[in-house]
Amino acid sequence: MSKTIMLIHGAWLNAKSWEGFKRRYEARGYEVLAPDWPFDDRDPAELRASPRPELAAVGQREIIDHYDALIRALPEPPILIGHSMGGVAVQHLLDRGLGAVGVAIDTAPTPGVPLGRHALWSALPVFIDPFSRRKLKTMSRRFFRRRFAQTVPKDRADELYDRYIVPTPGKVYWDGVVDTLKIDWANPKRPPLLLIAGELDLIADARMIRAIYEKQRRAPSTTDYREFAGRSHWTCMDPGWEVVADFALDWAERHALERPAPARVAA
Repeated sequence: MSKTIMLIHGAWLNAKSWEGFKRRYEARGYEVLAPDWPFDDRDPAELRASPRPELAAVGQREIIDHYDALIRALPEPPILIGHSMGGVAVQHLLDRGLGAVGVAIDTAPTPGVPLGRHALWSALPVFIDPFSRRKLKTMSRRFFRRRFAQTVPKDRADELYDRYIVPTPGKVYWDGVVDTLKIDWANPKRPPLLLIAGELDLIADARMIRAIYEKQRRAPSTTDYREFAGRSHWTCMDPGWEVVADFALDWAERHALERPAPARVAA
């Protein structure tokens, strides 16, 4: 079984957001890699103050190809775990036959599945700016408190925003609408996939993730779905994130070496 894990972050965050998962998985004996997106590899405060202009040209293809190259350079196929846009990347990388097994946590909208109402509403700050496809966007503190991490204690919201939130290219959002990458839902070579949703997620609706699950279960390899009650899009850092982290890795360990099996809802 693979002893390498690759963690893939989503929009508005960089690899620093995985610091808890990384420590926890390393304590279980894994080599844990958490690469940043291209041009996203500095402290969040530095990125907010002075983002590299090249980041504005980074879209979904560039992100997925970036991780593709990193995975192919590894001595063994890693366990892939992604959050939000990182969850979309995990699905595309698995579709390319990369990785031993994949977990997509609170995955962002995936081509071929209608946007959930919360996903659509939460994307409006990007889409109402017709020039945002060529711009870097920065999440407002109000949006962070009310939609991205609404379960965060109010007295800690600014502290967590300052520690983790980074600018994100609008192109990542627009690519999901006008320059989409397709997934072969019935791909016989796709490794096993677990989709995790949060009941209170206002970025990636649980209903939308269930619809993605229904598409992905067409593949012959195992496809599972698990919804966590009371959890928001901030689930990888909310109190109790360890439960999600452990469930994801326990599932990956069970399924990394298995042959294709029928889809089911995780117990």
